[in-house]
Amino acid sequence: MAREQTEAIIDVLYDASREKPKKKPRTYRKTARKGYLKVSKKRRPTKKQREKAIKKQLKYIERNLAHIEQLEKIAGFQNLSIQQYKNLLVVAEIYRQQLWMSENKSNRIDDRIVSITQPHIRPIVRGKAGKPVEFGAKLSVSYVDGYVFLDRLDWNNFMNLVTWNYK
Repeated sequence: MAREQTEAIIDVLYDASREKPKKKPRTYRKTARKGYLKVSKKRRPTKKQREKAIKKQLKYIERNLAHIEQLEKIAGFQNLSIQQYKNLLVVAEIYRQQLWMSENKSNRIDDRIVSITQPHIRPIVRGKAGKPVEFGAKLSVSYVDGYVFLDRLDWNNFMNLVTWNYK
């Protein structure tokens, strides 16, 4: 998805550029899509296959971000819609996070982005049957004399979610 977003941004910036470069930057869309589908269609890809596919996709995104940087000097970001510009910033952060995780052989990073359109959402591992992971805000509420008070609302994890006060 992030790679496709960068490809759409390249299209917009190339079409809007005043002094068009001789050739449109190569994005290898079909090759990248085939490589992605090759792994995503497998029922259970091995860790090695998954890591290799992620590294390839990261290289495509790196290349696209470099093309966007060059086209920005010619056309400027004013031709992008507000949503496309926000998506570009989020994609750059996702690229940084995924590259760090790939280089450090890690599966976690603080404030990991899991959605391009809603980068503030964090996954919550609940361990329920059917839906082991949920998305949304965590709430801390208290009930006093028939009234319910919202003590805390946060998209990130927080400790001491519920404080019980027995009388």
